[in-house]
Amino acid sequence: MTEVAKVIPLQRDDSASQGKLSRRRSAWEASGEISGQVTSLTERIEEANPPASFLDGVRRSIGKQITGTAEFLRRRISGDYEVDEFGYDQHFTDSLLMPALRPLFDRWFRVEVSGLENLPSTGGALVVANHAGVLPLDGLMAQVAVHDHHPARRSLRLLAADLVFETPGVASMARKAGHTLACNPDAERLLRRGELTGVFPEGYKGVGKPFSERYKLQRFGRGGFVSAAVRTGTPIIPCSIVGSEEIYPKIGDITPLARLLNLPYFPVTPLFPHFGPLGAIPLPSKWYIEFGEPIPTDGYESGAADDPMIMFEVTDHVRETIQQTLYRLLAKRRGVFLG
Repeated sequence: MTEVAKVIPLQRDDSASQGKLSRRRSAWEASGEISGQVTSLTERIEEANPPASFLDGVRRSIGKQITGTAEFLRRRISGDYEVDEFGYDQHFTDSLLMPALRPLFDRWFRVEVSGLENLPSTGGALVVANHAGVLPLDGLMAQVAVHDHHPARRSLRLLAADLVFETPGVASMARKAGHTLACNPDAERLLRRGELTGVFPEGYKGVGKPFSERYKLQRFGRGGFVSAAVRTGTPIIPCSIVGSEEIYPKIGDITPLARLLNLPYFPVTPLFPHFGPLGAIPLPSKWYIEFGEPIPTDGYESGAADDPMIMFEVTDHVRETIQQTLYRLLAKRRGVFLG
């Protein structure tokens, strides 16, 4: 008697599996649409019915946080977000980073922003700012200012130092926030893509300078940022930041410890390291951020980016513009903490 062997398929039918996958994707998309509709309806109801009491406001705030967290997790699990070639994750930035920075911006530093009309709504531009404060919080505050207050709600892509991308944990967060290495190739790639790009030419010399030299701009390097703007024909936007110098008044530097830790400096402030972690809380100085009038670069002839004299002149012009704006803003300020 001859037995007929059974053939057991090792793979499922492709059409069936594709159908299931399609149904799952449709379910996720449908849940996203429903979630968006519910959120929009909830917002309209809340506008029409303001909180009746403090506790009612707290309950609504907690409800918003729960809803926002659920929506964030849904999109992360379903893969409903994009990451560009630099590692920029807009969903992560909008959902986690900006909400985490807003209390600092709105409540702690009470940042006032002016000159946003000088930033283009579309296309590339290079924002050049002064740098200070021991920790680079000024870059993050400038990022919030553009993201939350510019009419087009643009993303400011910052050029950061090597140390940022050599620090575990910080490197991945910086990439997700849209930052990249402070080098000409990356700067030109961003500008050619039409991105709003931020640079701090003072580097460590600015962010780590002593409190006695506050608001005195350090050397702007060799003008590499200018050559990137000239090669791409994008405008340069001078940005002046007042308030960042006082968050960590640097009165000393423990150089041997900085060398041991491979840091550019190890700061000593009136509160750090004497008070430990409490000394790392920034002082609540009043901040002002002003974006100046654009400096066009599209009128230069080809090859101008390789002329050191032209680059020096433009660099000096940008630096002097920022310095004079800082002096003007300081003259208007009534006090460090009250503004």
